[in-house]
Amino acid sequence: MLTDKVRKLQQSGPVPNILVIGDLMIDHYIIGDATRLSPEAPVPIVNIKKEFTTPGGAANVAQNLLSLGAKISLAGVTGDDADAGRLTTILTDEGINVDGIFKDSTRPTTVKTRVMAGSHQLVRVDREVTTPLEDSLQHDFFERVNASIAQADIVLFSDYNKGLFSETLTQQLIAEANKQNKKVIIDPKGLNYGKYKGAYIIKPNRKELAEAAKTERITNIDELQQAARIIIKQTGAEYIVVTLSEQGMVIISELAHKLLPVKATSVFDVTGAGDTVLATMAYFMAQGLNVEEACDLANHAAAIVIRQTGSAVTTINEILEDIERDKGR
Repeated sequence: MLTDKVRKLQQSGPVPNILVIGDLMIDHYIIGDATRLSPEAPVPIVNIKKEFTTPGGAANVAQNLLSLGAKISLAGVTGDDADAGRLTTILTDEGINVDGIFKDSTRPTTVKTRVMAGSHQLVRVDREVTTPLEDSLQHDFFERVNASIAQADIVLFSDYNKGLFSETLTQQLIAEANKQNKKVIIDPKGLNYGKYKGAYIIKPNRKELAEAAKTERITNIDELQQAARIIIKQTGAEYIVVTLSEQGMVIISELAHKLLPVKATSVFDVTGAGDTVLATMAYFMAQGLNVEEACDLANHAAAIVIRQTGSAVTTINEILEDIERDKGR
């Protein structure tokens, strides 16, 4: 039984050492009440009740791994600004290795500001520069991260299309990981999945998969499989894991597929759910579970976090409790 296997790993299993490479950002939330419209324009007036920031993007993946109990090294690029300082301070205080984080003075640290009225998002304001890194910075980044690959049990790419994952750098990193027999799991973004060639698992959501496979729509499992196999042929990935928000996920290989249907009892915010899935899959695969087992646990982890507002995290005990609740539904 999977829950028994997980409990045994909790007691005596190895602590995974996981390298997260990706786009770093800050999620900024402004939450309040909106009971009237502005006289200046037909927009709601938000009376602020609460405001907070949390690490986002690849930093949120790292926090999810930390919550599960992993040892994490984080690599990415920030601006050379106050937001970068705040982000690295938070991560360092939590025990995350940030030696792989570079500062680039030509861009700001990415900040996503969401204005919420209760649980409803009214608007999102982004501050970012998404142009590719300079060639010299890409070279320095690879040289430093290269050493971290050797120490990792598994390597994650958290691509938010903010300029880090150029085709050249992405292929260099994947080739080095494969050379050292380290599986690469990718949360992709954009239309160029060719740059992910050689990855072990690619984990898009339904919309991302349809766009990358140049498919007009995906409405059923047959269309999902067809689109996924286009990406498998393009990249050579062993698995495509497609997340379906509160409907669960599908694991697709060249020859088979499996649907893991978990529906959350309520959905407040899907922000960061993909990060939770990526982190949970990697954590349990690094502990020796197979892809299907790791995805089953990640599916329950996602069901937990989408019942919360913001980029939430979960724990192994909460995942096990959710599995037990699901049996009784």
